[in-house]
Amino acid sequence: MQGNLPPEAQEKIEELQELQEQAQNLSEQKESTETALTDAETALDALEEIDEDAQMYREAGELLVEAEYDEAKSDLEGKRDRLDRRAEQLDSKESKVQQQFESLQEELQQLLQGGGAGGMPGGPGGPGAGGA
Repeated sequence: MQGNLPPEAQEKIEELQELQEQAQNLSEQKESTETALTDAETALDALEEIDEDAQMYREAGELLVEAEYDEAKSDLEGKRDRLDRRAEQLDSKESKVQQQFESLQEELQQLLQGGGAGGMPGGPGGPGAGGA
């Protein structure tokens, strides 16, 4: 079908496909970040349940090394804060990509309707598909 489309419409379809890939990549990054954030919050909750004098260890690559309570708590809080900021950045980027996608989709639809080429190719799988 794309062979019958005007070059401008083909270009917009390619841009839509690129935005879909970008949205998928952002979605995967966001999911990974949210998982790490949940892990950090779970660890902080667990840390609140133990005695500050308890002997504890943390992972350092393939090793477990002894960790001080205050240092472990501070590290986890820092990690949580960084992941929280990262999740917010990814949300913002995801929203921008969604807006670009919708705008480009409207432009393409107008171009195709104006050119008499029929309906808009598309369907499920665009940015935001599947929710978050």
